[in-house]
Amino acid sequence: MLWDDIARRAFGLGGGGAPVHDVVTEALPRRGRARIGLALGGGAARGWAHIGVLEVLGEAGYAPDVIAGTSIGAVVGGCFAAGKLPELRDFALSLTKRRVVGLMDFHLGGAGLIGGGRLKRLLERDLGRTRIEELQQRFVAIATELGTGHEIWLTHGTLVEALRASYALPGVFDPVKLGGRWLMDGALVNPVPVTAARALGADIVICVNLNSDLAGRGTTIQSHAAEPDPEIVPELEVRPRSPWLGGFSGAARRMRSVVNRQAPERPGLAGVMIDAFNITQDRISRSRLAGDPPDVMIGPKLGRMGLFDFHRAEECFELGRQATRRALDDIATVVANATVPG
Repeated sequence: MLWDDIARRAFGLGGGGAPVHDVVTEALPRRGRARIGLALGGGAARGWAHIGVLEVLGEAGYAPDVIAGTSIGAVVGGCFAAGKLPELRDFALSLTKRRVVGLMDFHLGGAGLIGGGRLKRLLERDLGRTRIEELQQRFVAIATELGTGHEIWLTHGTLVEALRASYALPGVFDPVKLGGRWLMDGALVNPVPVTAARALGADIVICVNLNSDLAGRGTTIQSHAAEPDPEIVPELEVRPRSPWLGGFSGAARRMRSVVNRQAPERPGLAGVMIDAFNITQDRISRSRLAGDPPDVMIGPKLGRMGLFDFHRAEECFELGRQATRRALDDIATVVANATVPG
């Protein structure tokens, strides 16, 4: 089949190594309508909105037959396909700022700041050794291979390991080794995996783009001066008690003054990493969605939600619900007009 061939050619081989998991597009059971695919995008804490999306789709009778997920989208989609969405919802609602920090097993000497063992144990508690091929829906988790940059489609194997690989944000979580490949966050190559949902047999694809509300990004500044901003170092009156002590004391005071004065303006390491990830994901999402647009795009208004605001789950749920309700008419039209292959 065409999509199977595309998937194999584009993502099935890399650098002479073993093939990536084959994408099998055998016929899925028909239910009297077109097969619905759901592409759940990445976006860290904003991904709790996916839970609200799935709730409204289910209530409206549009439960997906195929789910493709990236990063947090893979986590929510995988739990839904495993019948564990209520448990994930309860977990999200239980999070506070303190508990979020408590789940982070920080370590030194690894490839990321967080080992991820605590989160893995939580996933295993509810998902156990569930395998992807045992799920109720066709499911794929998107990951990125370290080094080659290959887009890896995880279509069979242990569900928990696939989810861990898909959300392994570089610099934050350690990469995960599966099938001889070191894997990290799939949002680096495919933040909203519409293509994967089609390849797994969806007739129509609904995508959830968690970054569609990030206004003001992507503008081109065509003329900007390459002149450094002046640094103002205030003159402080120093009255030393001794020449040596006064010299060190004055230098320390001036240094503290400069640091304190510039701190509000100078970006920190965490801020730089988060914003760089936001920008990269937004640009890649635009490019991928332009090349393979979904039939319907759901865009929750998450512009005020931080990537690590995991404690704001209920707010995210509601924003996901609202966005999905706004899209229901479009979904109904697409489903009604879809041509189902014989």
